[in-house]
Amino acid sequence: MDREMFHNCHSLLQTQRHQRNQQLRSAHFVDYIERGITYTRFFKNYLLPNHPCIFSRNFTEDWNCRKLWVTDDGKPNFQRLLQEFDEAPVPVANCSAKEYNANPKQVISFKDFIQYWREHIQNGHSSPRGCLYLKDWHMQRIFPEHDAYKTPIYFSSDWLNEYWDTIEVDDYRFVYMGPKGSWTPFHADVLRSYSWSANICGRKKWLLYPPGQEEFLKDCHGNLAYDVTATILQDKGLYPHSDKACPPLEIIQEAGEIIFVPSGWHHQVYNLEDTISINHNWLNGCNLDIMWQFLQDELLSVQKEIEEWRDTMDTWHQHCQVIMKSCTGIDYMEFASFLKTIANNRISFLNSCPGSALSCQGNPSEALCALGPHHAAFDLQRVIHILESMLSNEDFKRLEPSALGFSPDDLLQEIREAVHTIV
Repeated sequence: MDREMFHNCHSLLQTQRHQRNQQLRSAHFVDYIERGITYTRFFKNYLLPNHPCIFSRNFTEDWNCRKLWVTDDGKPNFQRLLQEFDEAPVPVANCSAKEYNANPKQVISFKDFIQYWREHIQNGHSSPRGCLYLKDWHMQRIFPEHDAYKTPIYFSSDWLNEYWDTIEVDDYRFVYMGPKGSWTPFHADVLRSYSWSANICGRKKWLLYPPGQEEFLKDCHGNLAYDVTATILQDKGLYPHSDKACPPLEIIQEAGEIIFVPSGWHHQVYNLEDTISINHNWLNGCNLDIMWQFLQDELLSVQKEIEEWRDTMDTWHQHCQVIMKSCTGIDYMEFASFLKTIANNRISFLNSCPGSALSCQGNPSEALCALGPHHAAFDLQRVIHILESMLSNEDFKRLEPSALGFSPDDLLQEIREAVHTIV
């Protein structure tokens, strides 16, 4: 990111996002990117306005998984996959069963799943075991030596995985493998993150709705639809506002292509063929405000749910935070720690290479070096914006300062001084 882009992007953020959402409600479209797009153009045209796009297969043609996991006729290479993963335990969802608003999951061996998949194909894509879908498998974390793929630079400003890698607890990088007919019910991604999904082989159909449209796709009790194509949505008694929803943006994703799913876009996905895909959830300074708003909304929902206990519990507010974390995976305390980790990494980066990204060889973050100091400064400006909002938030003020482990005010001052060196 260059200096001019850094100075302009803050004013562009809300304006472009609003304009894009207005356009998408009236006329759905998606851009197809062949090759040669710069990071700055992707940042300006897709990240900031929160707009979907498709990258052509040119961007994945050199990935090892596309060479090794796929047969010459474009099918999953079961023999090679078994050689690589054999008895590894994998999470598998049953698409034929509904459990709340998702599918029940179990853990089986990779070998067992491949045996099921082969039988599913031989039986005309059906099985008495239901339609099983291997999903949310942390393959890269478990098998880092496989070097199956490289994250494209467009998706490299990834705070979510940067944070979880730092604390060595979890990550949001997944492999999905499913037979023809497997699918994922209607949802938005974790913490309202972005996602990118690359088809290693096979084809997918995506149904995407811009933010806000999901409100029309809730039942009379406020529950999100499980399947937006189901005829039950025509029942006005149960789904009183479904006719107000705009038609979904429908995308057919071919083998090798990557789809960029913007933050907060609800979607439903079908495997039209036997399909393998790589999926990352990620977020950064461009959608940090969406994540923060999501956390505030989630906490408010919890508070409303247990409002009747408010006057009977001295630790009611802390209890609300615990419930929110159990539902979302994060509470206000960890969100503050998340921001501190991101900020510290960028402050360290700017201190180590104040003049140019070219001088930062040896810096631990390859992505920061590739994107440069102005991008790091943009990141810090976004952290400042959210930290200031948190400091004025009444629920955040109620947290025990000593439990936080750092002073947000001191961190803000440190960030401002770091940004001042590059602006």
